[in-house]
Amino acid sequence: MEQLIVDSRKLYRLPWNMADNGITWLEPTAQCNLNCYGCYRKNIKNSHKSLEEVKHELDFFQSQRKSDCISIAGGDPLLYPHILELVADIKSRGIKPIINTNGIALTKELLHELKKAGVFGFTFHIDSKQGHGRSKEWFGKNELELNELRLHYAQMLADEGGLACSFNSTVYADTLQYVPELVEWAQKHIDIVDTMVFILFRYITPQLPYDFYAGEKKIEWTDVHYHADHEEVTNLIAQDVVKEIRKKFPDFEPAAFLNGTHKADDFKWLLTERIGTKDKIFGYLDNKFLEMVMMVYHWKNDRYLSYASPKTLSLGRATLLNLWSINKSVRKALKKYLKYVGTNPLRGLKKVHVQSIMIIQPVDFMENGDQSMCDGCPDITYWKDKDGNEKLVWSCRLEEPMQYGDFLRTTPRKTHEVEKETEKIHLDQN
Repeated sequence: MEQLIVDSRKLYRLPWNMADNGITWLEPTAQCNLNCYGCYRKNIKNSHKSLEEVKHELDFFQSQRKSDCISIAGGDPLLYPHILELVADIKSRGIKPIINTNGIALTKELLHELKKAGVFGFTFHIDSKQGHGRSKEWFGKNELELNELRLHYAQMLADEGGLACSFNSTVYADTLQYVPELVEWAQKHIDIVDTMVFILFRYITPQLPYDFYAGEKKIEWTDVHYHADHEEVTNLIAQDVVKEIRKKFPDFEPAAFLNGTHKADDFKWLLTERIGTKDKIFGYLDNKFLEMVMMVYHWKNDRYLSYASPKTLSLGRATLLNLWSINKSVRKALKKYLKYVGTNPLRGLKKVHVQSIMIIQPVDFMENGDQSMCDGCPDITYWKDKDGNEKLVWSCRLEEPMQYGDFLRTTPRKTHEVEKETEKIHLDQN
């Protein structure tokens, strides 16, 4: 039997579900100051919702779903005129406000005000396909060159103090090669970077062998917002990223996952927790460690953990010393730590941190046309249909009900039809 790159049977299946989840997704605006290739959302100017509308969505979330945090997204939420009031309102509900942003509109002054309002942390989306909209100094930069920009934001948050810092990056076929270096960069800044997230690129392309329907009406695939007029690799999976990371970090070992709605062994959200210093990783925390953290946190707080505070993540040494007797992965990491300190006792002065690496694998098309989503999706958001019914829906596909009234279904196309469509695209481009 071929050895699996990642074996789902050895991982902790994250307990998140529709009613009880670590995260819920809120979009107060669809306006953005970037137009990124690969984005799932249309950029719509002057699309800000009223504060009352957004508060109603929060009320609906709380009536339907337990959440540890609210991811405030969009669009770019820093353009939302009531962002300070919104953050303060979420904080007052006992939920962690997390701002998902490209960072362009973030200033030291705004950051300070957001912290006073109660923001828990930020997730910055930065990758090399965002060129249009960023300043000229970042245009055309590859993923490694953009680490300078990532460090700028990480340092800004560290200077303010006490704020969780995460980075998102969309992974394309031509940028997969950079992932190991990004993981290495995150380690070098483990003291101020809490999480690195890699999101696999998904778009509708000419070679995708499916027809799209809204109810019984056939939809032209080129009318769907997230489509490309040229061929693209859209079938990268989480194991591809793990395999690439292991070229630089052979011991890299995920611990937990969310499966797909159609496949139990899909890795829709694949979580790795590592513990170490800026110059040495002592180990990877295992499935039992993650299970213990989730269960204890839920017992204490009646919800599942999503984002941990920088203060908590800096207690790596305490984790090693206090939990070694009850967890094998902690015990293995402690042995490496003691050896590390034993060869140079001054190393004992360095703080030990815990850092997360997450790989997200969005919608996958099954052979029969079914669409496999994240089972227990954290990025669920609000939608009101034409009949006034309020629903929790997938944020990554929200454009579909917004445009067509419902999510699109897909059916397989015949091979010759796909070839004909692809040939037409090639002729148009030439």
